[in-house]
Amino acid sequence: MARLIGVDLGTRRIGVALSDSKGTVATPYLVLDRTSDEADVTAIAEIAAAEGVRTVVLGNPITLAGKEEQAAEMSLAFAVKLREGGLRVRMWDERLTTAEAEKSLKRQGLSGRRRRQVIDKVAAAMMLQSFLDAKK
Repeated sequence: MARLIGVDLGTRRIGVALSDSKGTVATPYLVLDRTSDEADVTAIAEIAAAEGVRTVVLGNPITLAGKEEQAAEMSLAFAVKLREGGLRVRMWDERLTTAEAEKSLKRQGLSGRRRRQVIDKVAAAMMLQSFLDAKK
């Protein structure tokens, strides 16, 4: 399996994670501040090129009731732009990843400020790990 990028798209930040070349482990990579869809797609495409990745696993924020609402529509529209930028995109359910990331970071003793700096990339890694585990 080729490496994958996991993307947790937010309104203010984008969490990015990368898988290993065997497709078994997802690792938090970085957090991008949102600017515009075009600039954000370019930034993700540049990371993909630098890391030898062709496929993005994009978080699909479905509600706990299983519905797609405004955040999911934003992700689907972003997926179209990623595809237009030459990347393959797989949508993946990201329900509760941010909450789980928050719990994990609290257990590790990170301060509120430090958690806010890393939570998005940790959530992206959790979402990507879920995808990798499901594909085994």
